[in-house]
Amino acid sequence: MTLIMSLTSQAADSPLSEPSGSAVDWLSEPTLMAQITGFLLLVLAAYVAYRITKQVLLTTVGRIVRRTSFEWDDTLQEFKVFDRLADVAPAVAVYYGVALIPSWPQAAQLVIGRVAGATIILVALLSAGALLSAVNAIYSATPTGRDRPIKGYVQIVKILLYVVGGVVIVSTLIDRSPLIFLSGIGAMTAVLLFIFRDTILSFVASLQIASYDLVRVGDWIEAPQYGADGDVIDIALHTIKVQNWDKTVTTIPTHRLIDGSFKNWRGMSESGGRRIKRSIYVDMNTIRFLSEADLDHFERFALLQGYVQGKREELAGDAAEPTGDPELIVNSRRLTNIGTFRVYLTAYLRRHSQIHSGMTQMVRQLDPTPDGLPLEIYAFTNTTDWLEYEGIQADIFDHLLAIAPAFGLRAFQHPAGRDIETALSRDVGNDRIGG
Repeated sequence: MTLIMSLTSQAADSPLSEPSGSAVDWLSEPTLMAQITGFLLLVLAAYVAYRITKQVLLTTVGRIVRRTSFEWDDTLQEFKVFDRLADVAPAVAVYYGVALIPSWPQAAQLVIGRVAGATIILVALLSAGALLSAVNAIYSATPTGRDRPIKGYVQIVKILLYVVGGVVIVSTLIDRSPLIFLSGIGAMTAVLLFIFRDTILSFVASLQIASYDLVRVGDWIEAPQYGADGDVIDIALHTIKVQNWDKTVTTIPTHRLIDGSFKNWRGMSESGGRRIKRSIYVDMNTIRFLSEADLDHFERFALLQGYVQGKREELAGDAAEPTGDPELIVNSRRLTNIGTFRVYLTAYLRRHSQIHSGMTQMVRQLDPTPDGLPLEIYAFTNTTDWLEYEGIQADIFDHLLAIAPAFGLRAFQHPAGRDIETALSRDVGNDRIGG
């Protein structure tokens, strides 16, 4: 034990211990070389802290994320939350390392320390912003998040966070209490309200949208005043993006969408049926009463057999009580081709496999127009898919137009140049024959 203490005492008194003390004393001297050396050491310490944090922390976190079965940690890594946190290491090294360089003037140490402290706060703000974005993405991936987005609320929290963080950064740089700046905000309320007017209105509109479930991502909306007709692809604090059917994107201010009126087709999509409401115009010159031969002909139609038989029995009962000369049309009830055609179309819709049986089905006449008598089909398909809907609607009207001549009816159509040419040719031919 005495030998060890003796060796230790000799080592302390030997010249080998002098360089260490000399190096510290040299760095403590206020020379330019010592200050440059201290600066390089500080930069080296910050770089080493950065590399160690990146290599150790991020590599370890990456391995853990890949091994877990959770998806939320993948989202955190996707939004670089851990990368942001790793950036704080060099700022911390500078913040605490600057005090270990005595050769620097105190003023320089204070300035660098404040800048490093402000950098730490800035990195923390960016990390918090990335975390909020990741939380929004995780929530949006859930069934509830798809229907009720919180992106607007997340943006509000980010704005408040950055405003408060900006005040703290400025107060750190100038070494003043943040309360001094926050107390001055009361006097600037009117200015802030003017600056953030749209933000406040958009926030209130976002609350209304979420509370009353007015719009969801994926809804088909129509807002003609903004030229929007398509699917909602994004709901943010300030804007709502609508992808129109021509693949253009319309951006609508959130508060203006609520101030005005818009049509949301979500109810149609959720009902499972899409409405057909279209008319053909029947040439009124082709409307007439049906004869017995016509009734015999229509009785052969499967969709009209029961109707014609029932009407014949009803008309026979009325004929048993004569009210005048039966030879006159006005003294007897008769069926018309347009009425029979309407009954046929009603039966056709009821038998159609792609028409929704639980919703309104109707074939009705509208007010006569100079273009003819409108005969409207009012029904719902049993699908809401756009392509299928258009196909079903086209098939129904293909059949309607093709079968109309079987009832002695003709669809009205304005004369074209060919029609006028044919009519003029007939008139010329008749004049020649007469001459």
